[in-house]
Amino acid sequence: MTLEPREALQPALDIATETAARILTAESESGQLLVRMGSVSMPLLSALESLLFVADAPVEAEELARVLNAPVEVVERQVRALGELYREQHRGLRIAERNGRFQMVSAPEAGELVEAFLNLDTTTRLSAPALETLAIIAYRQPVTRAQIEAVRGVDCSGVLRSLLQRGLIEEIDRLDAPGRPVRYGVTDLFLQHFGLTSLQELPPLEPQEAEQIDAAMGATPKDAPTP
Repeated sequence: MTLEPREALQPALDIATETAARILTAESESGQLLVRMGSVSMPLLSALESLLFVADAPVEAEELARVLNAPVEVVERQVRALGELYREQHRGLRIAERNGRFQMVSAPEAGELVEAFLNLDTTTRLSAPALETLAIIAYRQPVTRAQIEAVRGVDCSGVLRSLLQRGLIEEIDRLDAPGRPVRYGVTDLFLQHFGLTSLQELPPLEPQEAEQIDAAMGATPKDAPTP
């Protein structure tokens, strides 16, 4: 079955050249964007699906656009259309997006099935302190170790080290303050682990809970970062 974009794109895309190996055109009857390579052509949406399927890591829209010889904004729009198609049809796949990078992942509702199929060791599940630390980082990133410890009330060096080793968090930058402490944020692997396509899908914090976190971190609701 050929995947169709949610909305037809305008065919006025002056990007083809005589020497280009891949030429993006518009089919006159349907307005569907096609990728042509030699005598072979296929819908752009299907081409993007193939590239995301074989990618072993999140891919920048610019890289997809370079391979397809297509405008970045067109690629971004089509990838998001593919993600919406998966959602609307309740497919077993999703398109995760973070910081301009896209990745094909399994649907969150299939998490237990995937875990059972892959025989994942249940002993690798995250501990309560690790989950609490991850939640603070995810909702208020970028955050320093001191800010996390202010919320939790305990030393978090061991938990942070473990989360770094697991690849669930990463060092984003350093705070412009004495000692230049490291600020942490979650990774794409974090999104995969919890079946999210973006931090916008995190359930909202209760107002009282958000105020407690912000107060402990020394931030006001206005200053507090958002996912």
